[in-house]
Amino acid sequence: MKGPASQLEVRLLDRLAELLPVDELFVEVWGPGTERLGIELLRALSHGGGYVAGAFRGDELVGASVAFVGQHDEPALHSHQTGVAPAAQGLGVGLALKLHQRDWALARGIDLITWTFDPLVRRNAWFNLSKLGARPDEYLVDFYGAMSDGINVGDESDRLYACWRLGRRPAPPAAAQLSAAEVILAEEDGHPVVTPSDARFVLIGTPLDIERLRRTDPAAAREWRIVLREHLGAEVAHGSVVGFTEAGEYVVDREPEAS
Repeated sequence: MKGPASQLEVRLLDRLAELLPVDELFVEVWGPGTERLGIELLRALSHGGGYVAGAFRGDELVGASVAFVGQHDEPALHSHQTGVAPAAQGLGVGLALKLHQRDWALARGIDLITWTFDPLVRRNAWFNLSKLGARPDEYLVDFYGAMSDGINVGDESDRLYACWRLGRRPAPPAAAQLSAAEVILAEEDGHPVVTPSDARFVLIGTPLDIERLRRTDPAAAREWRIVLREHLGAEVAHGSVVGFTEAGEYVVDREPEAS
């Protein structure tokens, strides 16, 4: 596929010469210490019917995605790792890769794409929940164990398990719902502040920049992890997370069956 504005091309990769730069790109994205997938696994996935794709601007690899077919109550394409080169971020590369994944899955009769993401990273939550319309199906505590890459090192690897159902897009929260929502978790001077509420619609905030916070105030970053785990984890378990705001808040409807 090609985008007229950015001149992006997304295509499947299967030759060794195409696969070799994928790990290098992921190291560029996540930094030193990133665990490499390895050319053997990439080659096996590609040859065995898995999904290995690259996004190109001219001859330059600016994004890549690796996925495999699995099962999550139904057949699903599980997107294990997707990254965009730092210099190409903001150019629509991530969206182009996701749309290519969608087309690949639908062509094979698969209506569900899943992946994990850090619930503290608000730009990813906005992209996944608001732009694509995915919904969190599980809150996974320390899912990958200790990670050594430059972004995640020193933190527990809690993840949300995102489910993107390709046949239907959930309705976003209505303006009236958002205006009635009460904030139960907000940021103040870098730290999380909890305000309990029994309201039906509540907002669960995230830190402005968790990656910076891990470097400048690890204790505050750790505090965010624990507090978000407690409050968001409970809401995900009840299937009540229905969106994400531009201000960085998860939107919760505690009575979704009434909508």
